[in-house]
Amino acid sequence: MEFFDEAYSGKVFIMSRHSYDDADIVIYGMPMDYTVSFRPGSRFGPNRIREASIGLEEYSPYMDKHLEEINYFDNGDMLLPFGNAARSLEMIEKYVDKLLEDGKFPIGLGGEHLVTWPVIKAMHKKYPDMALIHIDAHADLREEYEGETLSHSTPVRKICDLIGPENVYSFGIRSGMREEFAYAKTSGMTMEKFEVAEPLKKHLPKLAGRHVYVTIDIDVLDPAFAPGTGTAEAGGITSKELLEAIMLIAQSDLKIIGADLVEVAPAYDPSEQTAIAASKFIREILLGWTNKK
Repeated sequence: MEFFDEAYSGKVFIMSRHSYDDADIVIYGMPMDYTVSFRPGSRFGPNRIREASIGLEEYSPYMDKHLEEINYFDNGDMLLPFGNAARSLEMIEKYVDKLLEDGKFPIGLGGEHLVTWPVIKAMHKKYPDMALIHIDAHADLREEYEGETLSHSTPVRKICDLIGPENVYSFGIRSGMREEFAYAKTSGMTMEKFEVAEPLKKHLPKLAGRHVYVTIDIDVLDPAFAPGTGTAEAGGITSKELLEAIMLIAQSDLKIIGADLVEVAPAYDPSEQTAIAASKFIREILLGWTNKK
């Protein structure tokens, strides 16, 4: 598999297997943060999540499963052309096309949230009936930001245009323009403000049996739990609630087809609590979602 960075000194997510060809699940990094509007640095997130994973137990008491029970390979970070957002997005789409062609379950590590857009473009080719669960502090429903259509504030609007707003479910939203919230009300998409776990309980039955991709922006957490992110937003949920949400999805009748976790920016969190939390969420996603296709 091409496009991965061998220069990350062997850092891999804990218990990563040694062979891409034999793996059912592939973890990959998308180190892009060129379009952010406040603080850059999320391109360093994937490797810090990997490094933090060394402190995890391989067993999850939430899922009652051990990482040795699943077969996954960490393929490192993609080699993206720094500063060239358009070309980077093309490369990500091509990369995920290949993962799906090879029958892999993709788990992406960002990077800014715009990286989810090319992933969904690739997923939609294989699963035209798909839906999206979007867990985030921000609506990400702008059509452009200061004249730029390729922006971290636009991916969910682009996804609505591609798969239909009625197939987009956003949770935890607490920030955005008035126009974004108006679009959510009139377009047919589902937007639940402020909370995640409780509204998920209401909406997951509606998605039973469907192919669903899940994207998580770490800034859905309150900055008290995740200060290491580019656009921190006060008033968020706790780490415990996000773990509950991950468990609810694991216990549901959804057919999960892939996932990503984005916007970890290590420079703003010397305690590393953000990367530590993100690595635990990835462990639970690995154990709870990857057999739900």
